[in-house]
Amino acid sequence: MKNSQLVAIIKRLEAMIEVATSEVQVRRFEREGKERCIVSFDAANETFELTESDTQQVYQFDDIDLVAMEIYELLQD
Repeated sequence: MKNSQLVAIIKRLEAMIEVATSEVQVRRFEREGKERCIVSFDAANETFELTESDTQQVYQFDDIDLVAMEIYELLQD
């Protein structure tokens, strides 16, 4: 059985939340060496911000599951 990509994405997002600092945490998500999106987590507001690399469109999320699903969709394209 193949490992879940969604679980791996959620683990990376949870690591952003668990960092005990007030600095904004940033992660890049790539597929086959091509950056698909950049995600930042602002601990002060407890929000994620996802920027699509191709369109530079920005989305904000306050739910880890929703941002994980969006990242998953971008990685499937």
